[in-house]
Amino acid sequence: MADYAIGDLQGCFSEFNALLQRVDFNPSKDHLYLVGDIIARGPDSLACLDYIYKHQNSVTITLGNHDLHMIACHYLNKPANPKDKLAPIFDSNKLQRYISYLQTQPLALYLEKHNSFISHAGLNPDWSVKQALKHAQFAQTCYQSNNAKMFFKLMYQPHPIAWSSALDEFEKFRYIVNYFTRMRFLTQDNKLELNAKGAITQSNTLIPWFCHPNIYNVKQDIVFGHWAALKGETGYKHVHALDTGCVWGNSMTLIELANKKRITEKSHLLSK
Repeated sequence: MADYAIGDLQGCFSEFNALLQRVDFNPSKDHLYLVGDIIARGPDSLACLDYIYKHQNSVTITLGNHDLHMIACHYLNKPANPKDKLAPIFDSNKLQRYISYLQTQPLALYLEKHNSFISHAGLNPDWSVKQALKHAQFAQTCYQSNNAKMFFKLMYQPHPIAWSSALDEFEKFRYIVNYFTRMRFLTQDNKLELNAKGAITQSNTLIPWFCHPNIYNVKQDIVFGHWAALKGETGYKHVHALDTGCVWGNSMTLIELANKKRITEKSHLLSK
C-alpha cells in the first residue's frame, strides 16, 4: 500500500501510464495524488481524464488552472483554445460526467500521515496550512454551488490587490483560485505577480513564493506543480516541485509520499 504524487500530466498519457507501471501502481490498494493540470496541450488529454475517472476511488486531484478553465469553458459555452487540444473531451458523450467529477475535487489538501500539503501552485506565504485549507474549502463550495456559472464567469476579472473581509464572495473566490492555481512570483510586499512565468532570475522586485521567509518556517512538506521552468528544483528540502515539463519535451515526475523518493519518465513526444 503506497501513496504517490505526480506532476502536471497535461495530456501526456503515455508517460503517465509508464510511471504507473514503473511503481506497479495498484488501484485496489495504492492512492494517487495529481497536482493539477491533468489536461491541455498534450496529445492525449481524453485518455488521461478517462483513466482518472475510471479509477476515481484511487485518485485525488488538486485542480489546476487548466482544469478549472476547461470547466469554465463548459459552463460558459466557450470554445477551448485550439492549442489545448481538448476537442476529443468536448466531443465525448461522457463530457458532463467528467465535468461533474472534476468539480468534486479540491484545490488543496493535507495528508497527515505524510505531513504533506498539496496544491497545484503552492502555498501563499500569508497563509498557514490550516488557513489555506479553509480558503480552499470556501472556493470549492463556490465551484460546486448552484451559482457555479457566475463564479466561473467572473474568475477572469482582475486579481484583487489585497485580501479583505470587504471583498465580495466572487472577489474572494478569484483571489483564492489565483493563489492556488497561478502563483509563481510575488512582489517584495507579497502581492501576486501574474505576468512573470519563466525561470528564476536575479530580481530586485520579484521573488519565488517558496523563497518567502514565511515558507522557511512551514513544518509541512509542500508538494506542487504548475512551474515547469523550475525543472523540479526549489533549493528547499521541504518544497517539492513536480511539474518538470513533460508536455514541453522534458519529463514527468512522480514521488512516493512516504519517503519523497522521485522517479522521472522522459517525454515520449520527441520519439514519436
